[in-house]
Amino acid sequence: MLETYLTPIAKQNDSEQFNLLKDPSIPISTEGIKYSGSKLKLLPYILSVVHSLPVKRILDGFSGTTRVSQALAKCDYQVIANDLAVWSKVFGECYLKGKKSNPLQEKIDYLNSLKGYIGWFSEYYGGKANGGLSLHSDGKKKIWQIHNTKKLDAIRPEIDKVAESSVEKSILLTSLILALDKVDSTLGHYASYLREWSPRSFNKVKLLMPLMETKSSHHKVMNKDIFQVLRKVKVDLSYFDPPYGSNNEKMPPSRVRYASYYHVWKTICLNDEPELSGKTNRRTDCNDRVAGSVFEEFRKNTEGEFIALKAIEKLIKECSSPYILLSYNNGGRATKEEICEIISKQCKKAHIFSIDYKRNVMSGMRWTYDWTKTKEGKNIEFLFLMEK
Repeated sequence: MLETYLTPIAKQNDSEQFNLLKDPSIPISTEGIKYSGSKLKLLPYILSVVHSLPVKRILDGFSGTTRVSQALAKCDYQVIANDLAVWSKVFGECYLKGKKSNPLQEKIDYLNSLKGYIGWFSEYYGGKANGGLSLHSDGKKKIWQIHNTKKLDAIRPEIDKVAESSVEKSILLTSLILALDKVDSTLGHYASYLREWSPRSFNKVKLLMPLMETKSSHHKVMNKDIFQVLRKVKVDLSYFDPPYGSNNEKMPPSRVRYASYYHVWKTICLNDEPELSGKTNRRTDCNDRVAGSVFEEFRKNTEGEFIALKAIEKLIKECSSPYILLSYNNGGRATKEEICEIISKQCKKAHIFSIDYKRNVMSGMRWTYDWTKTKEGKNIEFLFLMEK
C-alpha cells in the first residue's frame, strides 16, 4: 500500500516539519539562459531531497538548461543529462564534460575581437534602433539589435574553425548563447519579441568563460527520447522535469511548445540556415505540429484520457531506478491528485512536497498569467519523491 506524506517544505519554522530536507539553502552556482519553467529557485529543495538518499548515479531526464545537472555534478554525483533539444546537449557537454583548466580564454578573446558583418543571422534576426522600435526593413520585430547580430555572424563560423573537439565547441557555443541571452529583446523566449527595444539590447555582446567546476569526468550527455534512455541506463535516482501541457482549455498549444520557444538556439548550434516561417522567423522544423512533446499535449486520446497524463504514467512505469523524483507545477495538464493516483499504482511509497514561491518574470507577465493561473491564484511547485 502506498504511503503518502504531503509536506509544505517552504515553512521551515514548523516544529512538526518532516525532516527529509536537511538544508534548503545549499549554495550552488549554476548558469543558464532565461527559461520558462526554470528550476533555479527549486534547486535547494531538489538538492536537499537528493542528499537525504543513498544515491550516487542520477539521471536528469529532461535536462533543459542543465541547471539541475550542473548542481548535482558540483555535489559530486555522477550525472546522466538527457534532453531532445540540441542546445541542451551543447550545455550538457560544456558543464558536464568541460574542464575548468581548459585553455579556452585565448580563443574566447579572439572571438570577441572579431569584426562583425551582415550575414544570415543579421538578415533574419537583427534590427536597427529606429525610433526605439525593434523592427527591420521587412517590418518584423527582431530579437537583437544589428550590432549584436553582426558579431554573431562573425563569431559563429569561427567557432567551428577554432574548436579542437566536440566539448570545446560546446563550451564556445554555450559562451555565445549565454552572451546573446543577455542582450536580447524578448519576454524570455522566442515565440514573440518586444515591440520596443529592451534596455539590455543596446549593450554589446561579449563572450565569457562558462563556470565549469565539475568534480568528476564520468558524466554522460544524451540527446534522445526519454523512453529510449530509460531502456539503456541504470541509475540510483531518476529526476524528471517534463514540459507541462497547460491545464487551461483555452491556452493555445503553440505557447507550451519548448521547441518553438527556443528555436533560435537550435539554429545557432547547428548553423544550418534553415527554412523559416511566421512573424518571428521560426524554424519550420520547430513548428508546433511537428516538434511538440507528448508531455506538452493538451488533447485527449480516443479513449477520453489526457495524452500528457498517460505519458507521465508510462514514464513512471518504465523507469527502473529505485528512486524517482518528479517536479511538476500546478499549472500543468495533470493535477496533483491525478499524479498521486498514478504513483499509487506503480510505487510502494511517496513523499510529496509543495513549494509556493514568487513567480518568475516569465510567469508574471499578464498574457501568461491569464492562461496558467489556478483557482487558488498561486504558483505551486510539487516534488514527488517515489520509491518503487
